[in-house]
Amino acid sequence: MSVRAARPATPAARSRAAAAGLFATAALAALTAYAPQASATPPGDKDVTAVMFEWRFDSVAKACTDSLGPAGYGYVQVSPPQEHIQGSQWWTSYQPVSYKIAGRLGDRAAFKAMVDTCHAAGVKVVADSVINHMAAGDGVGTGGSSYTKYNYPGIYSGSDMDDCRATISNYQDKANVQNCELVQLADLDTGEDYVRGRIAGYLNDLLSLGVDGFRIDAAKHMPAADLANIKSRLTNPGVYWKQEAIYGAGEAVSPSEYLGNGDVQEFRYARDLKRVFQSENLAYLKNFGEAWGYMPSGQSAVFVDNHDTERGGDTLNYKNGSDYTLASVFMLAWPYGSPDVHSGYEWADKDAGPPNGGTVNACYSDGWKCQHAWREIASMVGFRNAARGQAVTDWWDNGADQIAFGRGAKAYVAINHEGSALTRTFQTSLASGDYCDVQSGRAVTVDAGGRFTATLPAGTAVALHVGARTCSGGTTTPPSATSGASFAVNATTVVGQNIYVVGDRAELGGWNTGSALKLDPAAYPVWKLDVTLPAGTSFAYKYIRKDGSGNVTWESGANRTATVPASGKVTLTDTWRS
Repeated sequence: MSVRAARPATPAARSRAAAAGLFATAALAALTAYAPQASATPPGDKDVTAVMFEWRFDSVAKACTDSLGPAGYGYVQVSPPQEHIQGSQWWTSYQPVSYKIAGRLGDRAAFKAMVDTCHAAGVKVVADSVINHMAAGDGVGTGGSSYTKYNYPGIYSGSDMDDCRATISNYQDKANVQNCELVQLADLDTGEDYVRGRIAGYLNDLLSLGVDGFRIDAAKHMPAADLANIKSRLTNPGVYWKQEAIYGAGEAVSPSEYLGNGDVQEFRYARDLKRVFQSENLAYLKNFGEAWGYMPSGQSAVFVDNHDTERGGDTLNYKNGSDYTLASVFMLAWPYGSPDVHSGYEWADKDAGPPNGGTVNACYSDGWKCQHAWREIASMVGFRNAARGQAVTDWWDNGADQIAFGRGAKAYVAINHEGSALTRTFQTSLASGDYCDVQSGRAVTVDAGGRFTATLPAGTAVALHVGARTCSGGTTTPPSATSGASFAVNATTVVGQNIYVVGDRAELGGWNTGSALKLDPAAYPVWKLDVTLPAGTSFAYKYIRKDGSGNVTWESGANRTATVPASGKVTLTDTWRS
């Protein structure tokens, strides 16, 4: 390995490095003394964050009003707002050119408008913050700034970079991990006072625009003491702070080193969920969390997938059907950590950037997956808020892939991850009365002994909580300004086939199979689609199967019928008729 640090250091350089180390150590001690206790649960009663990956700021603002606020999300995380290198790939957002808010996703005015709109909807804003490095290569950034590697005019020059100018090659060597270059990106010397000040200045600028917290990208590649010093310089040194520090067995840098600064993302949680949901038994999840060796629940940020892991394959992703959906249901029901719900877009090319440059004209179109708005996921945000502070009670499992548990007297969930239906009388600690199953939108009655009976089709869940006692009035899903129908049909296919819905309304293709609407297979074998229809409309419909050549197979039986309610949407839960 060729590293510039191998050259003999000058006495002045050695002195500066020693002073920086002492300063960092002192800063960490000082920060620990007066900073508020780090907590993975963001302030307030709503701890779920919707991670709107590569969404433009104006699209995020609309989502805050239309879906995130009504669903009860506490936070929205936006992709890095700073000026970055040009290019269509998603990772260009993670190669900063300057600290101007001038990236692909919107300018300073759009960012500020988004923050204000989200706040008005009751949603706080977390900014993904890239402060470990600057861009590789030479060029002109998205905001018009010219740069060359190691020289970013008006911000940094070569003297502000770590001396190691080689790519990280040894994760068992802490100095190599924290001083060398992550995939050839120019590594900032965060031990330098000037660099710390510039980074703090950028974060303070975001705070001045109303940002409520930061995700610190690549935290593992910066000493924890350096980050502590930077955080101590913020106008709000107790701001919510979530650090990306990926666990690797035997590596020199441990995620737990960063707990003194704030939250740390617990990557093992997501990896283990994939393994359990795909190759083990859900019954094993009975003591999921700290008993598995994870960091403390109160300081851990968790997720089913994020933008890196969904592409890398070490966690589940939207392509995994009900494995993914039910893992998300479990995460939001289980009281460990503070959950992130990833909301991104379809990809085949792992480098592909966002559709329409990040503009989301509508969910489930142009490739936008909108996981944050899936009924199964969005409805569990309210479940989590209602269950806050309640321990797990009334655990049941069949020894395999059917589980159920309560959250005290506040909530109860059952998950059927097997290939056949589950019919059972479940024992809960809920008060007697009527509840709405927020997963299906169907009424459930709990008797005086806290019991209810339900049938769960394969790959589904049932979830009850005290905040949804009736299925009318928009209590089960975020209220929508539009009316219509939520289609869901359980239908198996082979490679090349897709499921469509067609009906007697123009919005449903007017019985023309060429104009039929394709359903989303994200929760396969359940295919879904929301369609806008006028309130009070009665309509007929059927499902069809199409292959890559356009051949059409109709389901059997008579036309199905439904009526849109006076407000909201009619929920249709169907099974393909062979």
